[in-house]
Amino acid sequence: MNPKFILYFAWYYGFFVILRGPSYLVASLSLPLALLFIVTIFAHGSLLAISFAIAGGPIAIVAANSINGAADAAFFRIQIRIQDLYVATNITSQDYMFALSLSYLVFSLPGIVLYGVLGAYLKVFSLGSALPIIGVLVLLTLTVSNLAFIIAGLLKHIRNVWGITAILSIIMTVLPPTFYPYTDLPMNLIYVLSISPVTPAAVLVQGIVGKEPLLYSMLLILLLETVILTLLGRKFIRWRE
Repeated sequence: MNPKFILYFAWYYGFFVILRGPSYLVASLSLPLALLFIVTIFAHGSLLAISFAIAGGPIAIVAANSINGAADAAFFRIQIRIQDLYVATNITSQDYMFALSLSYLVFSLPGIVLYGVLGAYLKVFSLGSALPIIGVLVLLTLTVSNLAFIIAGLLKHIRNVWGITAILSIIMTVLPPTFYPYTDLPMNLIYVLSISPVTPAAVLVQGIVGKEPLLYSMLLILLLETVILTLLGRKFIRWRE
């Protein structure tokens, strides 16, 4: 593990991207904020419906930014071949994967803070729920980022990567119970949708904030997906290509 490289890379590719290209930050916030607006309109200002949309906002932001990392990973490997530089150093594939994953979490921080303020104002989030939610977001970042590495490793060119990530971003943030109560769905369907890491993360957050019963089985599923996708990500990253 090379913590110095991981922190420097995450700082440069996470924080400085916000400073150099604020339009990317606005774009990353557009979908969850648009869905929050739609929920507010169609729910006629119902605080209950809005609270679910606010609880799911950080989940959607982290998932979308992390899955879009497939484009970055593919571009770095295929186009500018930055992996070739790192392979020749003492930096490992795990260091590189952690660094990119952490950079997406850093890039997501403004959106998380925005939803945190809204959630605190509307009494959706509390100090007691902050730490468990942060833990869920960290696990989700790692899991979805590793899925992005798998996608990037399967690509031989970057021509279609942005279209693929855009489609996956919509599927992973809209279909799971991110912005609506998970109890609206049959339990069997919940477990089917848990193929996407966003589902167990959203279910856990709804339970943590007290909007729905807390399903501890979702934590086991999220941890299991994190381990499996991390192992698969290391295999498909093509570090020695």
